Amino acid sequence: MNTTEIKKDLPNRKLTVTRRFNAPINKVWNAWTDPALLEKWWGPKPWTAVTKSMDFKAGGLWLYKMTGPDGEGQWCRVDIHTVDAPNGFTSTATFSDENGIKTGTFPEGHWKVQFITDGDGTRVETTLTFDDIADMEQLVAMGFEGGFSMGLNQLEELLAE
Repeated sequence: MNTTEIKKDLPNRKLTVTRRFNAPINKVWNAWTDPALLEKWWGPKPWTAVTKSMDFKAGGLWLYKMTGPDGEGQWCRVDIHTVDAPNGFTSTATFSDENGIKTGTFPEGHWKVQFITDGDGTRVETTLTFDDIADMEQLVAMGFEGGFSMGLNQLEELLAE
């Protein structure tokens, strides 16, 4: 199994997550942008992402609920800013209600996800930036590193199918 590398850059309010997958770039891209595939790996087990709507294009939106084993959950919205298929995209993610209205209960994270051909596989470099250090620290305190690493492990399993 490939390992997830996470670098914290507090002064610049940035987390950088790097992971290599033994799959071609188009297959990895599809797993990040097709809601039917994304739901299979996004989030730490036993939680699952359940998509209400996704319009994966510049100016589009992904609205989903992170759902726990007892049906409890948290709605999230991802505003998609730029799309350069299959090389990358940028977005902003935060908590919302079931209609996509931001709740203000969780800081926004700004995502830049890059897909880079690496030999016969693909390296994914995810950079998250935050408006202030406290926002970044809140995400880390919620278990982002372990949870996102678990999700990426699930993505690796999905790509191997």
